[in-house]
Amino acid sequence: MLSFKPGTLNKNTMQYRRFGRTNWQVSEIGYGMWGLAGWTGSDRKETDDSLNLAVESGVNFFDTAWGYGEGLSERILGDLIKRYPDKKIYAATKIPPKNRTWPSKPEFKLADVFPADYIIEYTEKSLQNLGTEQIDLLQFHVWEDNWAQEDEWKEAIQKLTREGKVGAWGISINRWEPDNALETLKTGLIDAVQVIYNIFDQAPEDNLFPLCREKDIAVIARVPFDEGTLTGTLTKETVFPADDWRSTYFVPENLNSSVDHAEALKADIPAGMTMPELALRFILNNPDVHTTIPGMRKLPHVRSNVAVSDGNALSPEIAEKLKTHRWDRQPTQWSQ
Repeated sequence: MLSFKPGTLNKNTMQYRRFGRTNWQVSEIGYGMWGLAGWTGSDRKETDDSLNLAVESGVNFFDTAWGYGEGLSERILGDLIKRYPDKKIYAATKIPPKNRTWPSKPEFKLADVFPADYIIEYTEKSLQNLGTEQIDLLQFHVWEDNWAQEDEWKEAIQKLTREGKVGAWGISINRWEPDNALETLKTGLIDAVQVIYNIFDQAPEDNLFPLCREKDIAVIARVPFDEGTLTGTLTKETVFPADDWRSTYFVPENLNSSVDHAEALKADIPAGMTMPELALRFILNNPDVHTTIPGMRKLPHVRSNVAVSDGNALSPEIAEKLKTHRWDRQPTQWSQ
């Protein structure tokens, strides 16, 4: 078994990366705020304590969305920004699809998902929730690349940028569709992409990452733990409460194959490393990624995730082994 010797951890290990052409210096471990709404077991005090610890540990990039609790998650982030007036906290949020359908489908028309007046309306809603004069990064929460050449969204975002209401624009790419934004990125109007990228989901390396590198577009890697599979804690008997989003995602077909893939990975985890640590180190090992946004609802999660940002790369041998765990999947009715 390959071994790994981490560097000596100190209180200020957080590493920062240039966030594409925005030139922001963002923490390579960001904070995904989806878990504050739509998942069971969320507790506001625990949430705030975890957010505070993240900021104090050097995290400065927080990703939320209006769709996470219909603005609740944005308001929680707004409160955090107010608590730390002396620190620059980058707020990234998302405009929900007007038809409230995640993900979008190729046959959807832009006018039904992101008409111009709606883009402007939800920018104002998010500004109000965050309590800021500008949204650092505003992302489309779903996308179809066949909208790339339509003028309506372009005119709306350019207007909002001119007015100073949005600093940069991004796209959150649908699950398992990393090529479904390439033409849009070529318009030059998008500053960042958010895409699922982890040990299993390596497809963004094929076409998306090279284009982002060429265009100096920032990359946010989401779902670093494959919705929990890469924590190594799921079993084929795992059951989620009916009101937990994961109960509709981990249908038997997905749960069984996910657990099988996680079991196969266990043989390649270096001595002295956990599966979640390896999952994060895999992502940070790729210089095309600027930040990754694990959910961190509990203090131990913040501590363990932040500790991975220590500047240590995986050995070439380990990195090569992890390539063999690539698992290409196609969107289905349950993949959402």
